[in-house]
Amino acid sequence: MTFIDMLRAAEARNRSMLCVGLDPEPSRFPGALQGDPCKIYDFCAAIVDATADLAIAFKPQIAYFAAHRAEDQLEKLMAHMRANAPQVPVILDAKRGDIGATAEQYAREAFERYDADAVTLSPFMGWDSVQPYLKYEGKGAFLLCRTSNPGGDDLQNQRLVDLPGQPRLYEHVAALAQGPWNLNGQLGLVVGATYPEEIARVRQLAPSLPLLIPGVGAQGGDAVATVKAGRTKDGLIAVNSSRAILYASSSADYAQAARREAMKTRDLLQAARG
Repeated sequence: MTFIDMLRAAEARNRSMLCVGLDPEPSRFPGALQGDPCKIYDFCAAIVDATADLAIAFKPQIAYFAAHRAEDQLEKLMAHMRANAPQVPVILDAKRGDIGATAEQYAREAFERYDADAVTLSPFMGWDSVQPYLKYEGKGAFLLCRTSNPGGDDLQNQRLVDLPGQPRLYEHVAALAQGPWNLNGQLGLVVGATYPEEIARVRQLAPSLPLLIPGVGAQGGDAVATVKAGRTKDGLIAVNSSRAILYASSSADYAQAARREAMKTRDLLQAARG
């Protein structure tokens, strides 16, 4: 199965558009785990096991592992997800954006070392920063398009006056991803939930691409508006929530609390779909 096939199958199987983000911060771990970076795997594996039947995807954020010298724990976690939740695709949130041989090494890291199903990329060095990842048949790549942070306006919302119609930069990225860059149907886009009207614009420009949508939960994005703007008959969405699920409880019941929060968010998203 390709990444897109896996995403569609997970949506149907789990009746879900919820992507569970794995951003482990040991200082926020509960009870006996608190402050111990050696427990990153234990914490994340418990979250995975508690939410595997509720998620369309898992999204480990590589910086949270690398900062604690826990790449070996990330490898172990990826293997755990393969063994215990093989029906849920894994998006490695790396936001790589280099070119040439360096990009080839980053692609190797994502798809060979970690065996991710998809990876997030920054496309702002152009096509040759994306191409190396598309050599991996069946794998996916989500390009940063219109992100949820306020500083996204600094570049993404600026108009390109030399192009017909003077599109905004994020609109141009969406059009490239839907069109000439999407050679093998492997691309998706990252669009923040804090801008539902711009999700709708991206969906207009990229009607068939999957959208990875962060910003729901702790960042305050409107889940209902997000679904109405982004989910269509042909266009999948994976709406990410990280901290609201991971840290739903500071007690020993953290995995059960994470499950309850994930179920609440999943059901809210499904209800918005109608």
